[in-house]
Amino acid sequence: MYLTIDGVKKSFQHNQETLTVLDDIHISIEKGQFVSIVGPSGCGKSTLLYIIAGLVQPDDGAVRVLGKKVTKPSPNRVVVFQEDGLFPWLSVTENVTYGLKLKRLSKEEIKQKAHDVLKMVHLSRYKNAYPHQLSGGMKQRVAIARALVMEPDILLMDEPFAALDEQTRLVLQSELLNIWQKTKVTILFITHNIREAVLLSEKVIVMGTRPGNVKEVFSMPPATRQIVPNRETLSIEQKIFSVLQGEIEKVLKEEMGDDYSFQTNRDDSDFTRHLGSHL
Repeated sequence: MYLTIDGVKKSFQHNQETLTVLDDIHISIEKGQFVSIVGPSGCGKSTLLYIIAGLVQPDDGAVRVLGKKVTKPSPNRVVVFQEDGLFPWLSVTENVTYGLKLKRLSKEEIKQKAHDVLKMVHLSRYKNAYPHQLSGGMKQRVAIARALVMEPDILLMDEPFAALDEQTRLVLQSELLNIWQKTKVTILFITHNIREAVLLSEKVIVMGTRPGNVKEVFSMPPATRQIVPNRETLSIEQKIFSVLQGEIEKVLKEEMGDDYSFQTNRDDSDFTRHLGSHL
């Protein structure tokens, strides 16, 4: 197996208490696979992604790529965050090539790589623009281009479309699918959006509430690689929602008291309308 998470555990100190965020996580991902992780807020999805990136160290267990233990960040594992994190004083091209310059590549090679990746994300016309001149969706495309230009083996995406409007989100979902199909980079995608996870991924991992653990893994049929839901994908969404329902209720009861009851008597039209929203 290409990427393996073996028995990862992680705790943090909070107000003199020890909070266990991740508990005995086991996940296997094949090379070139698109995998999404969904789960309630606070279940440790982002923490797990940062451990895979080498930005956070686990208390126990290990992350391995081709059998080699991950102990620190690497340009082979690049993170795309929810916020674009662009340098406002640099142009689109300068933002995209920032990491390449640190690798001391030739000017010609840097120029060609920037040209190729900006063409891939449809931003060639804006190569000299600055972040304040771009829309939110365009900024996120620059962030994705900045990650892709490093030619990583693994692309780690932490809710990259969460702050975007629905129309822009759909466009970027389609573009991400096209990029993945062209590059076959291994993608681990964190999202609260069940529909997004189902339509983009080959595998969806459902995590339970804190301490985070793997509740169930769903393999997607090849025909679901699209951004428009159909009867089959809606059925899978419903199964995932059913797994998450009890976990969501645990979180809500913790916040609102034991008398809270999660509404389950919604009709099918209501269900399919809301599955694309955040949990």
